[in-house]
Order: sequence, then C-alpha cells, then structure tokens
Amino acid sequence: MSNWSIRSAGDHIVGSFVCMASPCELLIDSPDEMLARHITEQAANEAFRIEQKYSRYRDDNIVSAINQAHGRSTKIDDETFHLLTFANTCFELSEGLFDITSGVLRRIWTFDGSNKIPHQSRINELLPLIGWENIQFDRKQITMPSGFEIDFGGMGKEYAVDCVAKICTKIAPSISVLVNFGGDIQVSKEKQNGQYWQVGIEMPIDDKIDKEIKSTVTATKTTYKSVMVRIAQGGLATSGDANRYLLHNGLRYSHVLNPKTGKPIVNGPRSVTVASEYCVQAGLMSTLALLQGNQAEQFLIQQEVNHWCYW
Repeated sequence: MSNWSIRSAGDHIVGSFVCMASPCELLIDSPDEMLARHITEQAANEAFRIEQKYSRYRDDNIVSAINQAHGRSTKIDDETFHLLTFANTCFELSEGLFDITSGVLRRIWTFDGSNKIPHQSRINELLPLIGWENIQFDRKQITMPSGFEIDFGGMGKEYAVDCVAKICTKIAPSISVLVNFGGDIQVSKEKQNGQYWQVGIEMPIDDKIDKEIKSTVTATKTTYKSVMVRIAQGGLATSGDANRYLLHNGLRYSHVLNPKTGKPIVNGPRSVTVASEYCVQAGLMSTLALLQGNQAEQFLIQQEVNHWCYW
C-alpha cells in the first residue's frame, strides 16, 4: 500500500501524504493522472528521505551521530555541509538569535498553552550548552563540545519543500506544481494559463476587535480567518505561536526561544508570513522577524520583503 494518494480537484490534481508531522500536498497543474502519480511518489520519497536523515527524533541518522559524538569529530556529506553552512549564515544574519544548538532548551520548555514556566536555575543549566560559535566544521567533518546538540527543526521543513519543488521541476519542467508542507510553500513555475495559485494564510484574530468576520475556524483557543494570497512562482513561509505558546500571569510566551537568554520571545507578532524566491529563504525571514519581538514588522520593512504580520 502506498503512503501517498492523488485526487482530482477540477483543473488540477492534488497529491497528498503526511511527513514531518505535517499534511503535505502537491497541487499539480495538469489533468495527467499518470504524471501526477509519478510526481507525488517521487516527492513523497524525497520528503521521507530528508525526514529520516535529519529528524532529531531518530537514533539512526546523521543528526544522532553528531549529537552523540561527545566531543569527537563526525564525518558529514556534502548535503549536510551545505545545511550547516546555511545554519551558519542564519546565525550571522541574526546576530546569534538563530542558533541550531538551542534545541536543547526543549528539555525544559513545553509550549502546550499552560502556565508552566521553568525555574531560572534549570535555564541556567542549559545555557552553557548553547552557542553556534563553538562548533567547528568543514566539508568532511563537524566537531562539537561534549553535551552540545544540533537541531535542524528550524529550517528542515522549508528545506524539504525546496528539494521537492526541484524534483517536480526535473520531472515536469513545463508543469506548475505548488508544494505545500503544512503552510510552507514553493511554486515551481507559473501556471500554463497565466493564472495564479490561490493560497490561504490563517491569520489569528481577536473576536473582540474583529466582530465582522463571517467565516472562522477555532483551534486550541485561537480563532482564525483565512487571508487569500495569489502566488505565481516562488516561496511562502509562515512562523507563529498560534498553537504553541504559554500563558503566565497574563503574558503570552511564544515558542520561539532566544538562545542568549534561554527564554521565549515576548511582545512579538502572533503570526508572520513572508514571500521570497525560495521557501527556505522565506522561512528564515519569518523566523528572524519573530525573534525581533515588537520590532518584527520594522525588521521586515528594512529587509524589503513582501510580508504579512499579525499581532
């Protein structure tokens, strides 16, 4: 039995599967079912490959080998080297706020909508295990201090989206395919008829402020409305704390953590969506914006990127 499926959706075909704890869809601008099956199968295989290779939840992949090296060097391949290089770029652009060694903080922070805030002493215990500047790597190997870990979760899904979009282009260079992994999106090329793909962005709202919204859905105490965005080609990514947050003494704590303090960002937007040439670029910009707290929108304006920022 295949782990993917396709269905007709009017003027296009939708390929579906589940990967990286997200619903994954391909909107294929073609009525050719055989082609759609081939694209969906290859896309699913690529997504599962990346998940298996870079998931922090496995004990049989390169991430586990690196994290369990206890100060010894670990051999890496070209793909991992390029991901580490991108992580280094993210670290530098964010002045240390985007740090893939900060995943160790998940040991004490659980963003389940409760009011459970870890004691400062527990945060202090983990801070010495965070710091990308302590990591050494080249094309052949990576070396980390004992106790350090890396976590590609902040970029893995967006990277997978871009990889899948490249495969779609290789298989069907003349066909537009919209790759959507849980709201992280890449469109391979313009549709043949010149029309746009229509993408809905879930925007968190406050019913007290916006009482005129006619169609909303509610999940985990957050109410949303859908804002439609037209996209012909390129990437789109959303970051936010709508479903992952803590509430303590009336203050909302985002699941986005500051690696320098070990604490969540506060006073930031509830949701940030960014459009860019590639999904991984859009994901970086949306995450960096959240890390700016109440300066998020000003940051995005300075970067001169198309964005939607909701508070």
